[in-house]
Amino acid sequence: MFERVSAEESAALEALACKVRNELAAAGLPVIAPGLDPALTGGAEVDIDDGADAAGGVYVAWQPSSRLRACASRAFRLKQLNEPVLAHSSAVGVALMHAMSAVLTSAGFRVEETRDEYRPHQLRILNGPPPGQPPVWSFRDDELTLSGWQDAPTSDTD
Repeated sequence: MFERVSAEESAALEALACKVRNELAAAGLPVIAPGLDPALTGGAEVDIDDGADAAGGVYVAWQPSSRLRACASRAFRLKQLNEPVLAHSSAVGVALMHAMSAVLTSAGFRVEETRDEYRPHQLRILNGPPPGQPPVWSFRDDELTLSGWQDAPTSDTD
């Protein structure tokens, strides 16, 4: 019987997945929104496996554009295994997995390639930056103050 993690652990996985999506988007990579049909877009796909087993966790995969997927799928379906689109599609996937791993590692995430046969060519996110550490792209206090408002004189007669 499939056992899920507790509600608290599930919330922690969702928070980690959200941080991963934000970091990849901050790097300028397209990120597939949860619930969006992958046939409509391409980009980083962040998935949560909420199983209470060794395979549970947060995973990242790269989905190329629907056009590249369709071309590769067609060649594979027709057993045209020498078609350049198959090698190209694979090369794109490998390159983007390396890029996403580098981006996330630089941002303080611990990342590993999956060893799960059901998740080939994906990254497993082991954990994120330490709690309380804001992302390097977050707003700084001096960016949030409006010029002229903070230093405006106050009236003693109000």
